[in-house]
Amino acid sequence: MNLTVEDAEQLLHEWTASPSLLGHARAVQAAMRHAAHRYGRGEPDEPSWALAGLLHDADYERWPDEHPARIVAWLRDRGEEEIAHAIAAHVSRTGVACESPLDKALMACDELAGFVVACARVRPDGLNSLTPSSVRKKLKDRSFAAKVDRDEIQHAVERLGVNPDEHIQLIIAALRPLAGELGLPVGTSDSVGG
Repeated sequence: MNLTVEDAEQLLHEWTASPSLLGHARAVQAAMRHAAHRYGRGEPDEPSWALAGLLHDADYERWPDEHPARIVAWLRDRGEEEIAHAIAAHVSRTGVACESPLDKALMACDELAGFVVACARVRPDGLNSLTPSSVRKKLKDRSFAAKVDRDEIQHAVERLGVNPDEHIQLIIAALRPLAGELGLPVGTSDSVGG
């Protein structure tokens, strides 16, 4: 891999100022790091999968109408075709097929990571007692986080071919260490929320 984490973070901060978009990038990066171990080859995949998560929306704030063309071109210029393809595939209007485990994992982690954070924001203890059933209940409530495309989440998880509850739990576990950074209550809990 030619791309360093430092280069990726520098670009992300050059192109993105919004704290919420930066938090989303970090959340999807964390989810993808975990996903590499569950759906990929583990340690060998972790760096590229994490970078795909970090950079997937890097050009969105500056060039929303061109997204993801700018970040895809930037990655291709650096020889990062696998990451570029996954990022292109995560935006349906590009017409790029979602083929590899990386492509499918990015699709399955992107919207759902944002939704899990939204779920945690309305709980007094944030992610600490959040469970897959709590997330599923909120997914059924179309008025909650109304802009989230529930069909996209469902199709992405189906395309990945995994148990939805296990995938939601993977994302919850990936985000817990970032709770403070995401503006959520910090701590651990063994309790079960509803």
